[in-house]
Amino acid sequence: MANLLIAIALLVLGCASVWGQTAKPISAGDLAAYTGADRERVLFEGAKREGKVVWYTTLAADQNKQIAALFEKKYPGVTVETYRTGASALAQRLLTEAKARRHIADAIENTPPGLMTFRDSQLLLPYTSQYLAAFPDEAKEKTARNQVYWTTVRESYVGFAYNKRYVNAADVPKDFDGLLRPSLKDNMGISGDDTGARIVGAMVKAKGELFVKKLKEQNIRMHMMAGSALTQLVAAGEIFASPSQFYSATNVAAKRGAPLGWVPMELVVCSAGELRYTRTRSGRMRRYSSPIFSSDPMGRNYTKICFSVVPRRITAGSAGIRKRASL
Repeated sequence: MANLLIAIALLVLGCASVWGQTAKPISAGDLAAYTGADRERVLFEGAKREGKVVWYTTLAADQNKQIAALFEKKYPGVTVETYRTGASALAQRLLTEAKARRHIADAIENTPPGLMTFRDSQLLLPYTSQYLAAFPDEAKEKTARNQVYWTTVRESYVGFAYNKRYVNAADVPKDFDGLLRPSLKDNMGISGDDTGARIVGAMVKAKGELFVKKLKEQNIRMHMMAGSALTQLVAAGEIFASPSQFYSATNVAAKRGAPLGWVPMELVVCSAGELRYTRTRSGRMRRYSSPIFSSDPMGRNYTKICFSVVPRRITAGSAGIRKRASL
């Protein structure tokens, strides 16, 4: 009888051990939803085995390099491979890779239109994070089980950037009407990416279609590149000014010695950056590196880097648009 009791006890203890092991997250979905106290340790140990995380982002190079460096310092042994491009190009690249069943990107930082396309194409995996509680509800694209598809972690503002060597202070516009000044004719450029389209949309919202038709007479040249890339043309004097320039890119270039200035118009296009990570139909993904990277940049260091390049003259407005504060 005693031997029988011992055998039963050993069997129960053995089952408990197995149950304890199987309770740990295994699949990518389990890891994304895992909230155990050892979550960070589990993810970090797995991420070290995977060795790297591939991050697709629209964030300016100066900021994404800082974020990658902070992450690699915090999680030694996990390398961040960054691919940076404009929002439209990033969306097209990821969709093309998904169609070819090639899983390359683990984490994505992009604007809402691209992320909504990824969500509808079932390319995003819902997740949770210890940092989510610090974000307002409107910053989260929620789904079931208290998880989110993505979280808005930054805003980038679009306004009028100019080369101080070629545009006099008196000719710098203070609103959209100022873009019609004769001194600016033939001397401005605009991004042919979605940044340019959105600033034109803001002009229509503020001034109407007739204004945009009148602005055409200024012979603004379209450049098929992202707004941040266009900053380099303004800095070099190839074009003197542009109404489709990010404050962040202009500010970084100015700190490095470029003769650039930036002013907001009466409506300021706000480009939000959302962070999340990908689902793969092929089953090949870095299931530990993805969630630990997607969670950590929502912390204090990431937001500190992003908000170091936010102008102080912007106030709240409707989604995608901000109003200029009194100067």
